[in-house]
Amino acid sequence: MGQIYAYVRVSTKDQNEDRQLMALQPFGLDESHIFMDKQSGKDFDRPKYKRLMRRLKRGDLLLIKSIDRLGRNYQEILEQWRLLTKQRGVDIRVLDMPLLDTTLSKDLLGTFIADLVLQLLSFVAQNEREAIKARQAEGIAAAKRRGVRFGRPVKVDPATFSAVYAQWISGQITTQEALGTLRVSRSTFYRHARKTAQDGCRVSNGTLYETMG
Repeated sequence: MGQIYAYVRVSTKDQNEDRQLMALQPFGLDESHIFMDKQSGKDFDRPKYKRLMRRLKRGDLLLIKSIDRLGRNYQEILEQWRLLTKQRGVDIRVLDMPLLDTTLSKDLLGTFIADLVLQLLSFVAQNEREAIKARQAEGIAAAKRRGVRFGRPVKVDPATFSAVYAQWISGQITTQEALGTLRVSRSTFYRHARKTAQDGCRVSNGTLYETMG
């Protein structure tokens, strides 16, 4: 029997890997047999994964918490699975999915079932990622329609804002038109509008008068 290794990946340095490490505790692995990367799965330029690949030999067992640790999309997961199991002769056990365990059955039917389940799960995982991206894009588009702006805050010229504010407060232009002219978000516009309204009363020669509207 070969050696047992594990691969752990979290997408960013801020994410916590404890959930994956806790799942590995029953196997009593030495720390030197656990390889962990803390970076995005956007590519496979991951130092610990490369080191693991150099260490794995035929007959070894690789443990992973979930199938998406192997790749960023459906195609890459399948490629890595085939590279490890077919070319390298390494067994894989996916802890979140007991059916994806190449040590259970080495016959043709067992291999067929594992490959079928893998393709199904990889497809579902990719569809979920694409659905999340679509929802994010829809949310951003909706926010932009509401006047929310992304990126660096836009500096508002006081004189320009005063002129636009005067048109807006008198009803000559709509809020959306004011946002478009100033190129600011709705919240930024209202913040400046409140300040302008508060500063709208001035004292001149002892007389209080309105500067706008």
